[in-house]
Amino acid sequence: MPRKIRELKRDLAKAGFEELAKRGKGSHSMWAHPDVPEAILLSGADGDDADHYHEKQVRMAIAKSKEKAEPLA
Repeated sequence: MPRKIRELKRDLAKAGFEELAKRGKGSHSMWAHPDVPEAILLSGADGDDADHYHEKQVRMAIAKSKEKAEPLA
């Protein structure tokens, strides 16, 4: 069963991403993180099923943010 858009948004917020105000049109929303150069664009209402590419995009962005946040040993 696919995850919902609201779950992806929750994961992004938990990882330190912030929703960019007035950057999405209609049901689109943009998310940015200071350590990740590219913004994440999610399309769909909160209750909609997330597409597989949205889930992959969110997973990769969260991984990049964690990678940059970890200090080098």
